[in-house]
Amino acid sequence: MNTDYRISLIKELRDQQVRFAPRGKRYEQANRAESLLSELDPTKNYPYDYLFFRVTDVRPDATGYRLIKGDDAVHDLRLFVEDITDSMNLRVEEASEPVHTVEDLSKMFNVSTKTISRWRDQGLVSRRFLSDGRKRVGFLHSSVDRFVSQNKKRVQRGERFSQITDVEKDDIIDRARRIAATGANLSEVARTVGSEVNRSTETIRYTIKNFDRQYPKMAVFPDQRELLSQEDRRAMYQQHHRGVSTVILAKRYGRTRTSIVRLLNEERAARVMELVLDYIPNVEFEDESLTEQILGEMPVPSEAPRKVRAPSGLPTYLASLYDVPLLNREQEYHLFRKMNFLKHTASKLRSELDVKAPLIALMDRIENLYEQSVAVKNKIVQSNLRLVVSIAKKHVDPSDDFFGLISDGNMSLIRACEKFDYSRGNKFSTYASWAIMKNFARTIPDEFRHRDRFRTSSEEVFTAHQDQRADNFTAEIDQASRTAQIQKILHTLDQREQQIIVRRFGLDHRFEPLTLKEVGEELGVTKERIRQLETRALDKLRLAAAKAHIDIPE
Repeated sequence: MNTDYRISLIKELRDQQVRFAPRGKRYEQANRAESLLSELDPTKNYPYDYLFFRVTDVRPDATGYRLIKGDDAVHDLRLFVEDITDSMNLRVEEASEPVHTVEDLSKMFNVSTKTISRWRDQGLVSRRFLSDGRKRVGFLHSSVDRFVSQNKKRVQRGERFSQITDVEKDDIIDRARRIAATGANLSEVARTVGSEVNRSTETIRYTIKNFDRQYPKMAVFPDQRELLSQEDRRAMYQQHHRGVSTVILAKRYGRTRTSIVRLLNEERAARVMELVLDYIPNVEFEDESLTEQILGEMPVPSEAPRKVRAPSGLPTYLASLYDVPLLNREQEYHLFRKMNFLKHTASKLRSELDVKAPLIALMDRIENLYEQSVAVKNKIVQSNLRLVVSIAKKHVDPSDDFFGLISDGNMSLIRACEKFDYSRGNKFSTYASWAIMKNFARTIPDEFRHRDRFRTSSEEVFTAHQDQRADNFTAEIDQASRTAQIQKILHTLDQREQQIIVRRFGLDHRFEPLTLKEVGEELGVTKERIRQLETRALDKLRLAAAKAHIDIPE
């Protein structure tokens, strides 16, 4: 139903009466407007002054002589009645005569609710009433009688088209099912069957959809979302993410392109709901005047930071960490506030996301905000990676795995970055140092206990070796080669095993690595089952790597 006013003067009159007219006066004006509606001829023109006087019983101020088309006047006055009664919060019990709902009229005239909506556009006056605590559209009995008396042929035609016998319905459904089997969509089926049985396309469409609603197991067009397993959906999404078009996916899965797009959007929405958007709240986030400042560029230090020489004996790629300048207190505060504000905004938008009917623009905004927050977090982490090296050097001895300590320390640094409350005024390095050392204190004794099981003499210990690898460029080439090999052998796993390996070891750069318990919650199985599937998947990968002559660490 069209709810936009065509004449700005009538819309202004509506606004004026809603704001300033007493409740009793508004009720009187709604009745006067409806009475006027029954007298207007849509083919004639009427002066606005005349319409104004008939509705308000007041002569208007000088507005100029303006003629209003009768069709436009009928359309806008009907909206005027509904809007005026909507502003009154009128209860059904307060009406001076019986009130009918849309469903009541549908049963009374044996037509669909869509037909009632079309009748409203064609002159059936509706009002808004409070019923059971919420606003509902209602029709005064006198309004219905007036419309029926003025539109007898239209009402009779609607009744005639809706009176389909059970035999006719069965025939329509049989024809529709045969045509749908050829791959035709609902619109094509409705047009074809309508021409065959001499019924309108809308009647056929309504009959099919009503049948599918009542008998979903025998539906002509079953809900395709229910037919696809969760693994199929994920596989479809991954294929599309790798560049497979929706047209090819539609042929591959025997679906229409529209349904493929809907399923892809739903799967994308599910992934958006999985994004880790935990943040440290702050009252500043609710102050819109600070948004531009929060999202602005990082402040430039008044003095150039002093360059620190890397400790001797470090491998090239660890020494390069010392080329990244440290953050001063103002820069650190700015980045932490920005990161948490981006997550706060993304989380707020995500609460508005409907996973069954997701808006693409909304998902774009959420993902963009999340990626920005990750970029800010990475900047903070990169500026503090040397802290991990410094602490690891103090804890390492010849029997320790130095690079293992750094790896553990980096994970502690990332977690500390996400949990740090910048508003308390502390330096992040203090908080992160405590978190890293606490992790080392827990993991190093475990390493000693593990090695003691295999030690045969006091002289047989593991020793650290100097890194003999080539420069950074060669390391990057090797890394790219390893990535391609990993992607190749991953395809030897089934869909669920791939997901477990990717989520457990962080092979998808958009997500952090997950624990066994977290992966189990995502897939709806126990932690122990995930452990079993992971072991089986790793065994498969080792076999695939051996066949492909790929060296893997034991």
